[in-house]
Amino acid sequence: MITKELIKDVTINILRRAETTLPKDVKEALVRAYECEENEIAKVQLKAMLENIKLAEKMQRPLCQDTGIPLFYVTLGLGLGGESRKVNVNLNDIESGIREGVKKATETIPLRPNVVNAITREGGEPNIGDRIPYINYKIADIDFDGLEIIAFPKGGGSENVSAFAMLSPKPEKESEKEIKKFILDAVLNAAGKPCPPTIIGVGIGGSADMAMSLAKAALLRPVHMRHKDARVARMEEELLETVNNTGIGPMGLGGKTTALDVHIETADTHITSLPVAINFQCWAARKASARLYSSGEVEYL
Repeated sequence: MITKELIKDVTINILRRAETTLPKDVKEALVRAYECEENEIAKVQLKAMLENIKLAEKMQRPLCQDTGIPLFYVTLGLGLGGESRKVNVNLNDIESGIREGVKKATETIPLRPNVVNAITREGGEPNIGDRIPYINYKIADIDFDGLEIIAFPKGGGSENVSAFAMLSPKPEKESEKEIKKFILDAVLNAAGKPCPPTIIGVGIGGSADMAMSLAKAALLRPVHMRHKDARVARMEEELLETVNNTGIGPMGLGGKTTALDVHIETADTHITSLPVAINFQCWAARKASARLYSSGEVEYL
């Protein structure tokens, strides 16, 4: 059975994993960047990142002093809904379990207390606040009796250079050209602020809020996993090459790798609209997930 206490324990575990251990695809991408780099300063920066990763894993301490704002993605298995539902869990248990897990994880990992009131800048309980931790929900596209939780702590440096624009709709080639220019301008404006090499998430379409949500969700995709639409996949490849030709490089100090990847997610939009959003992720692209089954079994992914 999936209980609030189980959700709390899983939240603590996946936050610890996210904060101390980078996903394999990100580590491999950083190693590739180091091996192909020719700029000596860039190589020093990348070597320091790789050594930092090893130390964080060994000591089970956070990869970065900015341990991020607690964001979560929860996927509800199909067995959770309808008259025939097999899993006895409700949204209140999920939200209170995650909330209590974040509070405990802040004390035990430990995490920096990053959450403050947006206007007064005062903090309350560490990393707990109004609508924080923030939880995104979706229904699974496969049938399983349980739920999946992704911990996605997001640092302020990369978040602060997010960009959004409502571009003017034009024929396909012209629209694509404007989108690419907007993204490149955002990268140049961000420079070294998001701690490159970054992963760049792009959301195109939907409404204004949808576009930024798509951009952030794009960051969850593994490095070098291309979009299923060949046209979008081509744009990702072309943008990655263009971004890396800027020479911004690791930590903005020059070099061949400014981004590890560019991921685009899309949605249909209004006939008069072309919303485009960009969300950067720093080199410490932290995330971890687990699947909780109706039996109470937990699978760390």
